[in-house]
Amino acid sequence: MKNNFVHWFRDSTPYIQAHRNKTFVINFGGEALQDNSFQNLIHDFALLNSLGIRLVLVHGIRPQIDARLQKLNHPARFHNRLRITDDVALQCVKEAAGFVRVEIEALLSMGLANSPMANAELKVASGNFIVAKPIGVIDGVDYANTGAVRRINSAAIHAQLEQNNLVLISPVGYSPSGDVFNLSAEQVATAVAIALKAEKLIFLTEESCVDENGNLIAQLTTDELKQMPPEFVLNAAMESCDAGIARVHLLNRHIDGALLQELFTRDGVGTLISSAPYEICRAATLNDIGGILELIKPLEQQGILAKRSREKIEMEIADYVVIERDGLIIGCSALHVNMLESYAVLACLAVHSDYRGGARGQRLFSTALTSAKTQGAKTVFVLSTQTVQWFIERGFEHCEWSIVPDFLKALYNPRRNSKILFKTIE
Repeated sequence: MKNNFVHWFRDSTPYIQAHRNKTFVINFGGEALQDNSFQNLIHDFALLNSLGIRLVLVHGIRPQIDARLQKLNHPARFHNRLRITDDVALQCVKEAAGFVRVEIEALLSMGLANSPMANAELKVASGNFIVAKPIGVIDGVDYANTGAVRRINSAAIHAQLEQNNLVLISPVGYSPSGDVFNLSAEQVATAVAIALKAEKLIFLTEESCVDENGNLIAQLTTDELKQMPPEFVLNAAMESCDAGIARVHLLNRHIDGALLQELFTRDGVGTLISSAPYEICRAATLNDIGGILELIKPLEQQGILAKRSREKIEMEIADYVVIERDGLIIGCSALHVNMLESYAVLACLAVHSDYRGGARGQRLFSTALTSAKTQGAKTVFVLSTQTVQWFIERGFEHCEWSIVPDFLKALYNPRRNSKILFKTIE
């Protein structure tokens, strides 16, 4: 357990440094406040603040409004999933917003000894940061006091963040004429993140984002989102990414410590939404040499790969392709092509031990074969000690020494006793 903690803490260091002084907007629904585990979430907010992250929290109040309407025996009316806020509902909105805000501020003010909030002394700022306007009448339906964000007073929010205050925003907006409007918390969080040019927008949702088989979807691009059924959170994520927010995270709030796992581990526990994939296969550069050496070192020690010096990799860097995941090199391959004799040698195909089983080796292999074909190679050779079967399953055959190119013979180390395989490119 101790070693696991040390390993995790060391691995989290780059993220701690990367997140410091960055602005994160976090949205959570009113359901979270009713959960017994909400105090753990408050502790995580305090921890993020202590690590120098500038936090803006946008809370929802839907269940609290519904509860008040029910007590008054007044119907909760919706159209297109938006609340129709009549005068009675607006009064409930005001009560719910005030109640929830005070409850959250009270929890953020805790500082009991022997608790995660000990000596935290968090300063919380709330205010009239949201200028709103009425939605009006849509499809013949009058939404009454339901509004939309007109403008965010970003300068006022920035001023609070500069003083190391945690900013708490309710889904309520005000007009220049003094009217009050009920807003969508998701829309408010999106508008605030865009106005502040936040590094991250995080939605704490009631359930995980999963595929048809119930498996977590770890990553989505905005193009992929457009193929999915419309939902408030997904639409908000797409709008945010299109407006320049680099990363939007969807986290199941029921997972204890989801925020910490998502922000301080490489794989996280939620769904990352971005305009472009955060795991890419690309040509290597000189800046990748350190990462390549770190990746192949364990495989060299196990005798799976022949040892390569930094100087050799530097000289051949143009032949390398890497898979980069959030700044970490998790896979690489090298393809050396002899265009005069129309053959290529696939070397150094490696995938990080934590990321095997995700078809990344196949991705590198396919990229190499495409490159070999593009450069005019007719045959691809490979030397292998422990992965012979993997290559045979992909169409390689054992090669007689007599047809091995001189270049490859010169590289051959009899002490390793590698098998030589080849594949003819069609």
